[in-house]
Amino acid sequence: MTSDRWTIQTGSKFEELAGYSRAVVDGEWIFVSGTAGFDPDTGLFPDDPAEQARCSLRQIGDALSKAGADLSDIVRVRVYLASADYVVPASEVLGKALAATKPTNTTIICGFADPAIKVEIEVTALKRSLAKAGADA
Repeated sequence: MTSDRWTIQTGSKFEELAGYSRAVVDGEWIFVSGTAGFDPDTGLFPDDPAEQARCSLRQIGDALSKAGADLSDIVRVRVYLASADYVVPASEVLGKALAATKPTNTTIICGFADPAIKVEIEVTALKRSLAKAGADA
C-alpha cells in the first residue's frame, strides 16, 4: 500500500529539535506548521509585526509551492500574536494576501518562547486541482 502522505522540511534547527515538519501533505490536504515571522535572508525577526506577517506568508508560500499549491489554496488560517496591538497590522497583511479566497481565520493572543516573535501563522490548504478532480470523478 502506498501512502499519499509526505513531509516538507526546510532545514530549520527547530524542525530537527522538536521533530516536526514545516508541512505535511496528506492527499489533497496540506498542513503548514506555525511559521514565525523571521526574515530568512537575515535570520532575524523584524521589529514590525506587519513585516513579520509578510515574512511568515513568504515562508508559508514556499512550503505550499513545494506541495504543488499556493496561497489561494488556503482554507484555514490560525494567527498567533504576542499582543492585541498587532491584530490590525497583521490583519492588513493577511487581508491583502488572502482577499480573493477569504479562508476561515482564528486569531489568538499568546506568549512566545522568544520575545522577538510577534507573529506566527499556520495554515491548512486544499489543493484545488486535486479537489476538483475528485469532484469530477
